[in-house]
Amino acid sequence: MTSRGGEGVDVHFIPAGEDPVDVADDAIEILLDAGWSPGNIALLTTGKRHNVQVELADSRGQVGYWRTYWDDDVFYGHVLGCKGLERPAVVLCVNEQGAVDRSREKLYVGMSRATDQLIVVGDPDVVREIGGPAVAERLGLGGR
Repeated sequence: MTSRGGEGVDVHFIPAGEDPVDVADDAIEILLDAGWSPGNIALLTTGKRHNVQVELADSRGQVGYWRTYWDDDVFYGHVLGCKGLERPAVVLCVNEQGAVDRSREKLYVGMSRATDQLIVVGDPDVVREIGGPAVAERLGLGGR
């Protein structure tokens, strides 16, 4: 991934240790408290799917789950299922333990889904390993 400059969306990084999903849930609350409409927010994971996504898919089936994207509520998804979909505010939960198959692609896809506000949540060392120095710099992690 190469940073090509420009302003882009407002980006924040929230470090998370053992359970980045809990921290990502807290980030959703921060966005809601800041006045964001739930229908303008998505929480996307790069690893294991969020429990809300699993419950919706189990209870409504895949078609019913995907219909929730159009609801006026927070959308929960996995980055690989969200290529081409956007929301104004995205919380990207990097919930992998390290670089695995397609990690860089998942990070890139997740970071490109927000049109206005992006919050990346995860272990700084993992994000740095996956994204490389340019992404780490953009997120304020330093290139190390």
